Amino acid sequence: MRIPVLLLIALASCDSETSVSYEVGGGAVVTSAVAVMDATDGHTARGVVTFTAETGGIRVHAEIDGLSPGLHGFHVHQWGNATSGDGKSAGGHFNPHGTDHAHPEAGVRHVGDLGNLEADGAGRAVYDRLDTAITFGGANSVLGRGLIIHALPDDGGQPTGNAGARVAIGVIGIAASDCKAVSSLNGDSGL
Repeated sequence: MRIPVLLLIALASCDSETSVSYEVGGGAVVTSAVAVMDATDGHTARGVVTFTAETGGIRVHAEIDGLSPGLHGFHVHQWGNATSGDGKSAGGHFNPHGTDHAHPEAGVRHVGDLGNLEADGAGRAVYDRLDTAITFGGANSVLGRGLIIHALPDDGGQPTGNAGARVAIGVIGIAASDCKAVSSLNGDSGL
């Protein structure tokens, strides 16, 4: 079920050009990543979050359904482990520099602090932000990390924003960023 969603996301990116890429080892170059968000136990939030390298940072774009109306904390977490029903297997916020929690506009923050998603009356949230702290390489790389949506707003308080339960979880993985990669995935691989 997830493979077609990832292929559609990759196909959608074939028309766009990014001017930034990250070499992540073994000659692999990364220009985009994706997290498919699944609801944790007892919740209904689901959606897709894309990460695209641009000049000046990483564009984070989320489209999420099934949330309660209002603000919901949105964070990159330490581990790309989505095995527990409550989302706690993803660990705490991704904070490689040991800084205080803050909203994403702050000069000093956890790398994983993305602020809040705002869901409308139908429970749909769209988020779009160019983030200058996260990367696809080095100490601030979000690749392979967990992505969490919380039940409550991130109020900026210490140590993690008082955002409550984890209502959705995903793992940030490398996405196909050009049509050649998509055609090789869709070709003789049997997908």
